[in-house]
Amino acid sequence: MANIKSQIKRNLTNEKARQLNGAIKSQVRTAIKKVDKAILAKDAAAAQTLFVEAVALIDKSVSSKVQSAAAGARQKSSLQRRLNAIQ
Repeated sequence: MANIKSQIKRNLTNEKARQLNGAIKSQVRTAIKKVDKAILAKDAAAAQTLFVEAVALIDKSVSSKVQSAAAGARQKSSLQRRLNAIQ
């Protein structure tokens, strides 16, 4: 356990950031799963709507540095390819 006051504060800040990052990652994963579910059901209209929402969440996670730009691009590309396959 840290004895230095500034390190104690930093540990609290790190924990808050860790939990916020985890929540954002969870939202992204959930959005991707929803798109996949719509794609499996061959529902192109619903999949397109959910895809737009998922891309917005992915972009938000990239801009807030929760995940890297490459990871975000890979996720969006993968979703787009699967969506194009049913249209």
